[in-house]
Amino acid sequence: MKPAAAVAIAPAAGPDDGSDTAGTLCEGSDFSVLARRITDSGLMERRPGYYVARIGGVAALYAGAWTAFALIGPTWWQLAVGGVLGVLFSQIALVAHDIAHRQVFRLRRPSEAAGRIAGNLCVGMSYGWWQDKHTRHHANPNHEELDPDVSPDVLVWSQGQARSARGVARWIGGRQAYWFFPLLTLEGMNLHVAGVRALFRPAYKQRTLEAVLLGAHVVAYVTALLLVLTPLQALAFAAVHQAVFGVYMGCTFAPNHKGMPTLTGKDRPDFLRRQVLTSRNVRGGRLTDLVLGGLNYQIEHHLFPSMPTPHLRRAQPMVKAYCAELGIAYAESGLASSYAQALRHLHHAGAPLRAGATA
Repeated sequence: MKPAAAVAIAPAAGPDDGSDTAGTLCEGSDFSVLARRITDSGLMERRPGYYVARIGGVAALYAGAWTAFALIGPTWWQLAVGGVLGVLFSQIALVAHDIAHRQVFRLRRPSEAAGRIAGNLCVGMSYGWWQDKHTRHHANPNHEELDPDVSPDVLVWSQGQARSARGVARWIGGRQAYWFFPLLTLEGMNLHVAGVRALFRPAYKQRTLEAVLLGAHVVAYVTALLLVLTPLQALAFAAVHQAVFGVYMGCTFAPNHKGMPTLTGKDRPDFLRRQVLTSRNVRGGRLTDLVLGGLNYQIEHHLFPSMPTPHLRRAQPMVKAYCAELGIAYAESGLASSYAQALRHLHHAGAPLRAGATA
């Protein structure tokens, strides 16, 4: 696949509500046909047993890891516990993702309550901030002006963004493909800081509740580290823990859209094409499903965000076959290949900055 910076997708007729759900059915639209097939197959029905087992298992491992931390005491072997907790923080964040999409609870109130417990209290990441950001991403995936996940910041995602880059992005942009994985070690801390910064926005909802839960997480985390470890060990533990958390989260989300076509301006395909053409699936077995939390079925997830995770595997052949019927490109690759495509895209996007450096 060639680098996909700012590749326009021709608009097509269809629903254009920009919502984060697949519930808007335009009678006679291409998506409505697929949605009826999926609904008739029973794949939108909830799976309470699956989520009881998944949430219970992750919660038990989370409690077990902190118990081991307390029992092991002040030793450098705790760095291994920090790595394990980095993985578990990511798994909890993936559970919070499913909760936010109402895959677990049908109603908003229990979804928000469970999401804040998982996100704010257990992980230290603002649920409200992330939900707002993620909703905008789902509505307009890979749209340079509308999707916050491809807004220029430290990295640039298209050559147009590179040409107007300033500050750190301009400094590293030309070699950003080489910086990508090292920068992911800081992504865990970035998620924490971004959530705290969001609390200062005037229109932020449930500010007090989220602040209390985030504060409780930070106090408990720092207290635990200082009570059990020496100051130097505590710093090293936090560094390993947050680095593993950041790399895991980045490696989970990077294959989904990076290197896929981007939209700009008034590029607004219909809902089906907007979601399929900007997303990539990652091939793999049950282990891949577990590690990536089902987000390896990114196309199906974007089309049906409230579909329970275990149903995505069953929906995949139906969606792929339907796309083939309509002649819509359906992207999927292996995990290593997906990272290679994302890195090639980053390298291509930074080309203007390399040219500027040698001019």
